[in-house]
Amino acid sequence: MMVVVVENAPPRLRGRLAVWLLEVRAGVYVGNYSRRTREMIWTEVTEAIGEGSGVIAWAAPTDAGFSFETCGPNRRIPVDLDGFRLVEFLPPDGPDPRER
Repeated sequence: MMVVVVENAPPRLRGRLAVWLLEVRAGVYVGNYSRRTREMIWTEVTEAIGEGSGVIAWAAPTDAGFSFETCGPNRRIPVDLDGFRLVEFLPPDGPDPRER
């Protein structure tokens, strides 16, 4: 199972996602695909997101039972702490640590 959430995405990307996934709410897509297909879908999102942002979460054999990635400007940044994925929450107007 995987979930893709996009914000401020171009209509072309939203239409492309709707080809592969079910849009259960505006900008929220769900589906059940292999790792290879999931990576292909995420590559399309990262290449076409433009000024928007996105996140993908999928079932994975981790302690949490899932994993996730993000793209675009966002205050929530994934961090890895000893193999456990957490989310760092940046201040409202703080610098993006990915730009350092």
